[in-house]
Amino acid sequence: MDLVPALEEPLKKVLGPATAKVMAEHLGLHSVGDLLHHYPRRYEERGQLTHLADLPMDEHVTVVAQVADARLHTFASTKAPRGKGQRLEVTITDGSGRLQLVFFGNGVHKPHKELLPGTRAMFAGKVSLFNRRLQLAHPAYELLRGDAEETVETWAGALIPIYPATAKLESWKIGKAIQTVLPSAQEALDPLPETLREGRGLVTLPEALLKIHRPHTKADIDDAHARLKWDEAFVLQVALARRRHTDAQLPAVPRKPAPDGLLTAFDDRLPFTLTEGQQKVSKEIFDDLATDHPMHRLLQGEVGSGKTLVALRAMLAVVDAGGQAAMLAPTEVLAQQHHRSITEMMGELAEGGMLGGSEHATKVVLLTGSMGTAARRQAMLDLVTGEAGIVIGTHALIEDKVQFHDLGLVVVDEQHRFGVEQRDALRGKGKQPPHLLVMTATPIPRTVAMTVFGDLETSVLDQLPAGRSPIASHVVPAADKPHFLSRAWERVREEVENGHQAYVVCPRIGDEEDDPKKSGKKKSPEDEAEKRPPLAVLDIADQLTKGPLSGLRVEVLHGRMHPDDKDAVMRRFAAGETQVLVATTVIEVGVNVPNATAMVIMDADRFGVSQLHQLRGRVGRGSAAGLCLLVTEMPEASAARQRLNAVASTLDGFELSRIDLEQRREGDVLGQAQSGARTSLRVLAVIEDEEIIAEAREEATSVVAADPELTALPGLRTALDALLDEEREQYLEKG
Repeated sequence: MDLVPALEEPLKKVLGPATAKVMAEHLGLHSVGDLLHHYPRRYEERGQLTHLADLPMDEHVTVVAQVADARLHTFASTKAPRGKGQRLEVTITDGSGRLQLVFFGNGVHKPHKELLPGTRAMFAGKVSLFNRRLQLAHPAYELLRGDAEETVETWAGALIPIYPATAKLESWKIGKAIQTVLPSAQEALDPLPETLREGRGLVTLPEALLKIHRPHTKADIDDAHARLKWDEAFVLQVALARRRHTDAQLPAVPRKPAPDGLLTAFDDRLPFTLTEGQQKVSKEIFDDLATDHPMHRLLQGEVGSGKTLVALRAMLAVVDAGGQAAMLAPTEVLAQQHHRSITEMMGELAEGGMLGGSEHATKVVLLTGSMGTAARRQAMLDLVTGEAGIVIGTHALIEDKVQFHDLGLVVVDEQHRFGVEQRDALRGKGKQPPHLLVMTATPIPRTVAMTVFGDLETSVLDQLPAGRSPIASHVVPAADKPHFLSRAWERVREEVENGHQAYVVCPRIGDEEDDPKKSGKKKSPEDEAEKRPPLAVLDIADQLTKGPLSGLRVEVLHGRMHPDDKDAVMRRFAAGETQVLVATTVIEVGVNVPNATAMVIMDADRFGVSQLHQLRGRVGRGSAAGLCLLVTEMPEASAARQRLNAVASTLDGFELSRIDLEQRREGDVLGQAQSGARTSLRVLAVIEDEEIIAEAREEATSVVAADPELTALPGLRTALDALLDEEREQYLEKG
């Protein structure tokens, strides 16, 4: 069956090279089909206005509003020392709120003539904060003159579609481009099987595309959404169902632990008993390992619920059964940390082949990109001979050169940083496909698990081990109440004086200015008007040692340090020699220092909800209570403050992940979570559309079971190829 030529047509031919280039670079749109699937984010009604009261900070927005007043100011500046600088301030209103627009320099003349009080227009720009008020600096705008032929033609009907846009291409220009290609929608191939579409009363794909881009009524939009959501859910679930189907056909070596072997010896030396949750999840894993198909399991665990222990027991079971196990970590710091904690937990059981090693012992080796040649060669030798039963490493494990004697289990830590293809590359290392256990500390709502990790079975660890302490979290509003920040540093001193340690986390390192490309840029007046850059580790460490934390032993840790230096800093902190560690998010996952009880997160509003939850999980890991202070300068009413209040109010990661999903656009969650998933979800809302996803999963499973190659459904095959091509492209870009 031929692909549809009209939808394959490159945009360059249809819209001209200049527009096509911007669409490709900024929106990832290359063909007519891509553009037709670039749906409006929302619709404005010609008679109504946007809610200016709830604009998101730092985002590119399009608003429809009316000019309330416009004033031209002159001022002196370095460029115009004699008071000749010009600034036009325009206030627009929509009844719910007001918003300031600012134009500078030569850019003031046109808007000064056109934006007269009473004028209605669409404005597009990035929302920033200046003098604690929201503003758009130098927005693009399009006047809405109800009578002009062109405007009426472009915005047929009373509903104006507002498209996800960029600074280079405003929503209304995208709208005009879509009008040009809309006739091609008639040729769109339908991916849904006809019985499914008719059974659920869904409109055809061409009709849905027409209704989403040129709706005449709100019912049109609802019809289009209902149909397009099904497309997305169904095509994605078919891709996952095919993966599950293929995986189920693969052979694997069953791995049953030997009685009284390494696993028993390990369990005997544990100073505590496993929680019920750990026992239940371990049983699920051991049952999977005993079958002759590869296990594909996702282990979700709250921060500190003991996932590493469960994974280690699975690895020991495989070593007992004569195989090898590999654990893949996203960063070197984390790989080293895992290696350290696993060898400590195993004691003499990790000293295989050495004097003093136990009779059941095996070797546990570390393999990372920055290791010296000799150490690396020895580690690789231990793997190929089978001397090492367990290897812990970073992406370096996936390299072609790394060979295993008999790889039986792959454990992937912090899954959202690994694409499907990377899992596959490591799987290819076994003589037969190894079993796979994926761990994540980011709690994932059920639907996201079905969508993103739909090719995996799920186990959840939600009990915290005994002896874990509660963490108190508070928001510190540094701008409204500066004395709260001083108190925060006093609290850190108090913790240290009581023999504990503290983290201070910053969004940035602070040595970026050395980059000539960045610092060479002249700052435009509107950049100056933007809010200040995020706080940096090096600056804050300096301020703290000279100021509120003087006399304490403070060190810094960030991702651009040499791996040996990073390791040395972590060792000193773990040993209690350093009292305060000022770090970037390199400490986000897996760092375990039970004596660290306090954490201050600077510019906390710059981090996502689940990231804050992860960071907070680094304190309160011992018997002393933990304290997490979220420092922000955002105003009380802002969405960022509400997000921080949510984090401070609950320690339940699943609850937070729901809040996180509701507050962010889904794409971010899925984009982080798996290569390719982001681009496929445009109208499907992972939380609201739980039912559609669950039903689509059932339908997809039965379609694939009946016809794994989809020979009878050419439209579905085409849609699937397009989705998988995008995944592959994304993976290669990441790779």
